[in-house]
Amino acid sequence: MPIPFPGRLVITSVPSLMSDISGVGRDRARGGYSRFVLTPAELELREWFGGEAARRSLDVEVDRNGVLWAWHSAGSSTGAVVTGSHLDSVPGGGAFDGPLGIATAFCAYDRLLNEGALGDRPFAIAAFPEEEGARFGVACLGSRLMTGAIDPDRARGLTDADGVSYAEALAGAGIDPRHIGPDPDRLKSLSAFVELHVEQGRGLIDLGQPVAVGDAILGHGRWRITVRGQGNHAGTTLMDDRRDPMVAAAAIVVAVRDLARQQPDARATVGRIQPVPGGTNVIASRVEVWLDVRHPSDEVTASLVARIAASASSLAASEGCTASVTEESLSPTVHFDASLRSSLCAALPGAPVLGTGAGHDAGVLGSHVPTGMLFVRNPTGISHAPEEHVEDDDADAGADALARCLAPLLRVAG
Repeated sequence: MPIPFPGRLVITSVPSLMSDISGVGRDRARGGYSRFVLTPAELELREWFGGEAARRSLDVEVDRNGVLWAWHSAGSSTGAVVTGSHLDSVPGGGAFDGPLGIATAFCAYDRLLNEGALGDRPFAIAAFPEEEGARFGVACLGSRLMTGAIDPDRARGLTDADGVSYAEALAGAGIDPRHIGPDPDRLKSLSAFVELHVEQGRGLIDLGQPVAVGDAILGHGRWRITVRGQGNHAGTTLMDDRRDPMVAAAAIVVAVRDLARQQPDARATVGRIQPVPGGTNVIASRVEVWLDVRHPSDEVTASLVARIAASASSLAASEGCTASVTEESLSPTVHFDASLRSSLCAALPGAPVLGTGAGHDAGVLGSHVPTGMLFVRNPTGISHAPEEHVEDDDADAGADALARCLAPLLRVAG
């Protein structure tokens, strides 16, 4: 329920804002939500973002990379403090991954305004596009473009499953794809970025705490393994005459698991396989296998991927096929800014400090802007799935915590 404050903005609870978008992008086939960037569901959420900003008299901007900004002006014109997250989802994802950070940001703004704590620095809420990489294959695409971590020509040429390019999708949403790319002036204008996110694990459950301060993000990347064989007829091709890339791909998936188990603290996952042409009565000619690998040490990540690539080539050859590995994205291990982390911990005495194995825009931005994160308890410990959840009281505790963390950052020293 909205909480009225006489003479002040009506403060909306986080559960109320999340309820407003609970019907957007529901996936009847997979369960959960499928809100892919620049598709109708995500565009509807972008409209919701604009509406919430307008209700608070915030100035909405769409920058050259399609990042949404809701600005509150202040006495200073530099050193902006920014919070936010993303609106897109994985296929059949949970309700909270991304949008919780946006809804909480608006509610934290309400609290800061009511308390007269907006301070002297500019303040903004930001929503970064294609954080999950579910449509165009590169995670944190908006923040990668802003920081120069991906070449704009490569980004423009990325295609989705239907062959639509990122350039075409941007143009269809009214964003000129010719202008995407590094934005050093924007980065220089920011003094801090704090991202709140649902926890994607069990740390807070086990600690009995509603909110944690982020410490680090595991290094991680995505690779595409292409297995090539000989397409043929499923009924007329004898078993001993086959060069079936699907059989090789199946062996590679098992090898990924086994090799990752041999490396302490490693995580390696195959979450998507695409046979070509994909007919039930057709031996595939090619199989695309997408690999996700994570480890605290970037050197170990590289070594594990090399071992997986060697195994893939050997296993493919045993089936008369070939296998090649192509890097699609790679993010090194990120340790959040120590000074900012100390400020967040000071604002939240007693809050635990936790690392995460999940990637975030805060990690990409961290090499250019002081960044930090807050995590809100997820009682299921499950994420990237419909069972992901946040209790109402914990959601509002997250808004209170975010407001407490932002208030000192918004004050200009001296």
